Parts: sequence; structure tokens; C-alpha cells
Amino acid sequence: MVGGWYGYQHFIQPSVRQEQQVKRVEKRHVKLVAVGDSLTYGQGDEKKNGGYVGIIKQKIQDKYKKTSVSTANYGISGDRSDQILARLNKQAEMRKDLRNADVIIMTVGGNDLMQTLEKDIMMQSQAKIQSSINQAQGIYENKLNQLFTAVRKENKHAPIFVMGIYNPVYTYFPDVAAINDSINQWNQATRSVTKKYSKMHFVSIYKVMSYGQYQTKAQRQQLIQQEEKVNHGKVQQSQLLSIMSNKDRNLNEYISTEDNFHPNNLGYQHMASQLFKSMVKYDSWEYVRK
Repeated sequence: MVGGWYGYQHFIQPSVRQEQQVKRVEKRHVKLVAVGDSLTYGQGDEKKNGGYVGIIKQKIQDKYKKTSVSTANYGISGDRSDQILARLNKQAEMRKDLRNADVIIMTVGGNDLMQTLEKDIMMQSQAKIQSSINQAQGIYENKLNQLFTAVRKENKHAPIFVMGIYNPVYTYFPDVAAINDSINQWNQATRSVTKKYSKMHFVSIYKVMSYGQYQTKAQRQQLIQQEEKVNHGKVQQSQLLSIMSNKDRNLNEYISTEDNFHPNNLGYQHMASQLFKSMVKYDSWEYVRK
């Protein structure tokens, strides 16, 4: 079982005899608490199954046959990191669920970045865009620290999996560096902050969700060649609005035609798969000691 480090580091003393005496069994019940924005809420999921939350629940139960999973979903569309924190501070039920969680999942950061990109993406100067993103990043990291600290205050033991963000319009503007670079920088900021906290793990969904069905380098290169003839490395706000409102043209099969922005059910399945790959590496939420 991958993830055996948990038992060795936390439960088992160096003696071989003691190692042999320790047994781990699957938990009968796992409480999964999801906190975040529209990706946690499940916006765009045409099956109305709660997006990745409903899918990850089933994945756990399929792998661990003796385990039942209950979920609490605290995702709200449009929330920035500070707004998620404000809800946590106000909602006693949310804090109670976090205290009782065996595993915590979070999506955060997309709306924080959008707040900056919406203002700055029209800048013609890449240097000015970069300067604005750098300034916003520092503010975001401070907010993220406050949020993570508050969550850890409620639960010091459950592993926390924080999913990154993706570029929902990559397939339309693969050559627009201002968008791609900003999102990659934002993900790196989130990853960096998660490393400061015990049992907190960053889960990247950038490649699978941004590239959609264009997962090979050759496929993406062909896409870039097609689109750069039209975009010339730039994007106008009117183009973005047109894409999000056009339900008849969708270049990413993992994105919902509802808004050409959020994942559809297939997209949430891919998100859940990336999440589960990370989760099975750590068994502090899967097993109890006997």
C-alpha cells in the first residue's frame, strides 16, 4: 500500500517486533468535508452530482469496500479566499464539520486571480501585467495563510488536499502568455503556501483541465498554430465574453457548455481522478490502528 509512511512514522517504533504487532484496518466511516468556490459547489456538472465531491465519495467507497463516506459540501460559487474565511468564521456548522473531518478538500484561488486578470488582461505591456500579478500574489498569499490557519485551528490532524486552478480558455487562446503565465504563477503561490502546513497537499489539475482532449504535445502545438493566426498572442475582453456566452462552440470537451468556463461532469471526473491519485499516497484518513 502506497502511503505506509504514516504507520512507520507515527505509530510504529523501530523494533521489528512492534512493527509486526501493529495492524491497520480500513475505517468503517470516513467524513469528507469540502470547502471552497464554484469548483467545490459543482457548477457546470450537468448530472447535478455535486461535481468532484460526489465522484470522489464513490471512488473511495469503490476502493475501500468496508468504508462508507459522508460528505459536507461548503462550496459557494464566486468566493475568493477571504470570503471562504468569512463564512468559516460565521458558520458554526461549518466549523463543527471541519473538526469532525477525516479528510478535507479545498478549491481556492481562481476568483482571487480573476479579480486581478479582469482588470489587467487588456494591458498591452506584459511587464505591467506581470507587475500587477506580482503585487496581487502577495496579498493572495497572506489571505491564503489566514484561511489555512483557520482551517487547521479547527482540525489539526486531518490531511488537507488543496486543488490548483486551470485555464478555462486555453483551447481558444493557447498562445496568450499573459493568461497562461499568470495561472501557473498563481498555482505556484498556492503550492508554496500549502508546504508550510502539516499534512497539507497541493493537487495540480492545470494540465488535464486546461488542455482538455489535447493532452499530447503534438496536439497542443497544432492547436497553437491554428489559434495564433487569429489571436496573435493577444485577447480582447469582448472575445472572452463571447466565448463564455457561446453554447454552440466548445473547444474543450472537459468544460461545460453552460458557460465555457466551469467543468462538466467529464471534467469533474478528471479532477477527482487527479485528487484520488494524491489521496491514496497518504493513509492517515483511510486506516485506523488495531
